[in-house]
Order: sequence, then structure tokens, then C-alpha cells
Amino acid sequence: MSDKPRVLVVEDDLKVVQGLIRGLTRAGFDVSVSMDGAEGAQRVLSEPFDLVVLDLMLPGRTGFEVLEAMSGRVSIPVVVLSALTELPARLKSFDLGAVDFVPKPFWMEELVARLQSRLALRREGPRRTTEVGGVILDLDARLASRAGEDLGLTAHEFNALVYLVERPRRAITRRQLAEGALSQEGEVLDRTVDSHISRVRKKLGDEGLRIRTVWGIGYRYEPGEDR
Repeated sequence: MSDKPRVLVVEDDLKVVQGLIRGLTRAGFDVSVSMDGAEGAQRVLSEPFDLVVLDLMLPGRTGFEVLEAMSGRVSIPVVVLSALTELPARLKSFDLGAVDFVPKPFWMEELVARLQSRLALRREGPRRTTEVGGVILDLDARLASRAGEDLGLTAHEFNALVYLVERPRRAITRRQLAEGALSQEGEVLDRTVDSHISRVRKKLGDEGLRIRTVWGIGYRYEPGEDR
């Protein structure tokens, strides 16, 4: 029996399938293929795969329906590979349990790197994460993401956000933030703290409203729905 990681490709475009077989096999994967959603759903529920690469627009059953069939029954990481790249399709994919989304056309090297990253995470076990509304903070990778998209927080911005999130509903002074999250910058002025928080809020979008200003003191993170 092969000790290579097993990946199921659920894709109906023959040219794409042939390219995936070549590229993934060359990268060390044991590749199986289903060219319609109904067969893909049946196989993923009955066979031991390490990963699934899933198109969304499929005959038989759509990729969304395959994800729904898997929900609560198997925990195989699914990477969606699709030309249906509009935001609603991406968000729906993540809502249904996909762990990543790669738009077509794609670079094989990038897909391989994403699959290998998912395998490494699975081997390491669960990561330390926390959630800020729809934003996921990966404390091990030190990344903030929404719907799988990296928000691009700098190291200091990430530190400041985590410092606030880990102390919900508490008024945190600018000095506390400077010493607890920004100490590597050396002497930090109040306006420097404010600049970091302003950028964090902007990158978080609507979720940035959870970071409230405490006038004359600093900031407070409100985790509740009422913002």
C-alpha cells in the first residue's frame, strides 16, 4: 500500500484533470479522479483520502452539494479549485467547510504548496486559533484571515489585536498596549499606538468596530454582537 498522501480530484474538465494528474503525481501525491459530483461525493464518503481538490461546477452534483454531503460525516480537508470566483461562491464554500479556495486559472506550484501546507497542518494537529467575528486569528502562524484571505496585518498590528482580544471588555491604556504588544519598537508614543490601531481597524473592516476608543485612556475590545 502506498505511503503517499492520497488526494481525490473532483473535476469534469479533461484538460484540467490531465494537468492535475501530472502535476500532483510529480509532487508526490497518489491521485484519484472523479469527473462528476455524485461519484465524487460517494468516494469521499467511503474511501480514505488525505485531501480533496473540488471543482464547484460539476455534473451529477455541484461542488456545494459535495461539501454538504461531507458536512458532519468526514473531516477530510477540501481545497476548492474553481472558475466561479465571485465572493458569494467563495464565502459559501468556506461556510460549507472548505479549508481553501484556489481560483482558476491557477499555478500548479501554488496549488501544490497549498496542499502540502494543509497536510502539514493536519500532521501537526489542531492549531491555536481565536475568532474576531468573521476574522480568524491563527496564533501559531501569526496570521489574521477572513474567508481564507490573509488580511495582511504586520507583526505589530497582529500583536496589538491579539493583546486586545485576549482582554475583552477591559479598558486597555495606550501604555499597556505599547509595553505588552509593541515593546520591540522601543519607545512608543501615544500617536504611534493610535496609528497601529487605526490600521488594524481598517484591515478588519466592519469587525474593526469591535475595537472601541476609551477616551482619555486607550481602547477596549467588545466581543459581543452588539457593536
